[in-house]
Amino acid sequence: MENNKPIIEEISGIATFAVRHPVLRAGKPLSSCLFEGDKLRSTKHFGLFLNDVLVGVISLFENKNVIFEQTEQFQIRGMAVLENQQKKNFGSLLIHAVESFLRTNNKNFIWFNARIIAVGFYRKFGYQVIGSPFEIGDVGTHYVMFKVLTPKNLP
Repeated sequence: MENNKPIIEEISGIATFAVRHPVLRAGKPLSSCLFEGDKLRSTKHFGLFLNDVLVGVISLFENKNVIFEQTEQFQIRGMAVLENQQKKNFGSLLIHAVESFLRTNNKNFIWFNARIIAVGFYRKFGYQVIGSPFEIGDVGTHYVMFKVLTPKNLP
C-alpha cells in the first residue's frame, strides 16, 4: 500500500541532482547541477519524498550577500519539484522545512535569487524583493528576495 504523505529528510548534495537536473538544468550537462558550496559541511540539502521517491529538493547555504547587514545569512538555492509533482503544495512544504530548520537553530535571515516566474510564489510566504531584476547567465531574469524569520515561539 502506498503512503501518499510527503516526507522531508536531509539528503546529500549529489542526491539533489535527480531533481535539479530535469527541473533547473534540463538540456545541460549533469555537472551543471553542482553548485559552489554544495559540499561544505555548513550546507544542508533537504529532499521531499513521496512513496520513497525523491520528488522535490531545496538547499540551504551559509552565504553572505553584501547588500544585507546581517552577519549570519542563509541562502536558498536549487529549490525544485519534479514537473509531474508540481501544484501539490510540495514547494510550500520545502520552504517551511528550511524555515523551521533555521528557527530551530536560532537563525533568522534567508535570502535567495528568485527566478522572475517564482516571485509571486515566494511573496505568499512573506519574502520581499530588494533591488532591480538581473540576469543570471543562460538561466534567466532573477530578483533578490529575503525574509527575516520570527522566533519559533511567534507566528
